[in-house]
Amino acid sequence: MKILITGGAGYIGSILVPILLEQGHEVTVVDTFGRGDTAMATACQFEGFNPIRHDCRDERLLDDLVPRHDVLIPLAALVGAPLCKEDPIAAQTTNQDAVVALARRASTQQMLVYPTTNSGYGIGQGDQFCTEETPLNPISLYGVTKMAAENAVLDKRGISFRLATVFGMAPRMRIDLLVNDFTWRAVTDRAVVLFESHFKRNFIHVRDVVKGFVHGMENYESMRGEAYNLGLSSANLSKWELCDKIKEYVPAFVYIEAPIGEDPDKRDYVVSNAKLESTGWTPDWTLDRGIPELIRGYKTLRNSRYANV
Repeated sequence: MKILITGGAGYIGSILVPILLEQGHEVTVVDTFGRGDTAMATACQFEGFNPIRHDCRDERLLDDLVPRHDVLIPLAALVGAPLCKEDPIAAQTTNQDAVVALARRASTQQMLVYPTTNSGYGIGQGDQFCTEETPLNPISLYGVTKMAAENAVLDKRGISFRLATVFGMAPRMRIDLLVNDFTWRAVTDRAVVLFESHFKRNFIHVRDVVKGFVHGMENYESMRGEAYNLGLSSANLSKWELCDKIKEYVPAFVYIEAPIGEDPDKRDYVVSNAKLESTGWTPDWTLDRGIPELIRGYKTLRNSRYANV
């Protein structure tokens, strides 16, 4: 198949694109490639890889590209509440407007597979699981724009995956994500100070996200028109519980609760992934597999660009 991916050089795309190419698909990636890194290096060996340096918000480009592809996967986004708060105009135009514009051009014969976020659930109700039927209550611009984009995708009877907080190593690495961040701190600093450590999240490995996309493509007709939570059912954990898990692999890790202050990210919920699991998807990566992967990966990374050691 011919697959169009916007933002394909990012954290998820750097895993997804090579896997799709290995499966024999032709993959066009629209990205600004602004970081100038080698996240797409493993994709370049495939003749079916077509990178286009461009902005996904250019509707003239969408007019040209969308009709020529069988599968549309809009990954391009400003991801996370802090980044969206820093540049709200780019968040609105990239996270929402560009996806709406792409969905508007999609035909019913094309597959439209979209990753949104389960942060749309906002603040949950204790231990009551959020399902796809739970009313959405986004509490950040990031959540608001992603939920609006999801509506456009579902209006075209596409598939929307509401991703848990993603973790794991990738060619285009992100250390700011919660599991990745806490494991980095455990490995490098041996300590972290927690704010509102009882707040809970659900987690998912980046390779299981990719497995979810492939599963959606392979089962599109039976799954289309629906949203699915995509996370680890075994990993609805508080920040404190996450640190307990990391400490199993980094025994010297110390974590304490801050006596004052609060977490600016107020998300706190537990999530059910039963709907997606009922379609036959299962995760391969638990935290017990992913945390050691991160520890191995961090032994190869240095974050000392402005240091003299």
